[in-house]
Amino acid sequence: MDRDNQTTVTEFLLLGLSGQSEQEDILFGLFLGMYLVTIIGNFLIVLAISSDSHLHTPMYFFLANLSCVDICFSSVTTPKMLVNHILGSKSISYMECMIQIYFFITFTNMDGFFLSVMAYDRYVAICCPLHYTMIMKPKLCMLLVVASWVITNLHALLHTLLMAQLAYCFNNTVHHFFCDPYAILKLSCSSTFINDLMVFTVGGLVFLTPFTCIIISYAYILSNVLKLPSAHGIRKTFSTCGSHLTVVSLFYGAILGVYMRPSSSYSVQDTVATVIFTVVTPLVNPFIYSLRNHDMQRALRKLISVSRIRKF
Repeated sequence: MDRDNQTTVTEFLLLGLSGQSEQEDILFGLFLGMYLVTIIGNFLIVLAISSDSHLHTPMYFFLANLSCVDICFSSVTTPKMLVNHILGSKSISYMECMIQIYFFITFTNMDGFFLSVMAYDRYVAICCPLHYTMIMKPKLCMLLVVASWVITNLHALLHTLLMAQLAYCFNNTVHHFFCDPYAILKLSCSSTFINDLMVFTVGGLVFLTPFTCIIISYAYILSNVLKLPSAHGIRKTFSTCGSHLTVVSLFYGAILGVYMRPSSSYSVQDTVATVIFTVVTPLVNPFIYSLRNHDMQRALRKLISVSRIRKF
């Protein structure tokens, strides 16, 4: 491969979600509002959990980490689009694009790993309640978080380095609002066989392992719940897991439809599914977990009341 060809493209042009300026103005306001709500909502969850000693449990520890990841996840893609709109520009440098791809892959997989860890936590709480405190020790919780960070960063580094080896000769127009890995792969004028192979092997392993863990955890939970004699117990159990299942469905439903196939089949229509898990899922997480959780509601009310007292 001729290394010099890679310097032909020094920047990419992000066309966004619409080619019409009127629609872009509307989308700017919509994305700005969603981004601000995402940051504020997830930040409030982190503050509420850290300030309320009753929420210092493994489940809320993982939820706080998930909220931190969602803040970072949203900040990888949306701010660049907003800044470009304000400046009247559509460009992103080659280096910025590679950095965006790296963190996009990292935080996408981090979301999956934390959702998997939370599913395991619910499995232990429901199926092994007497041994919950013995199993979900702080040391294990911290180990799961650290392992998730290490695995996802190494995986992102592998894919980013492979993408950096590709040649981008002429076309630098990206039909997206950020440097989506598949959208960038389609622009390469060199073979992407190794990249696609890594997506289906290493990428598939890193992505499907937590997804499989979630399926297995809920299979055991469902089996255990169906043995309960009372309908109240069944409703209570599903109420506990309902928020998590909703987020899992949104997140994995969108990703499976976009990335579990060759990059050559990626189309502009896939940007809609990408928006769901890059923008919508981090946005709705705080509402899903707070509206259906009385402990979170109590902690948020306490946090707001304390802030008002300090204000006056």
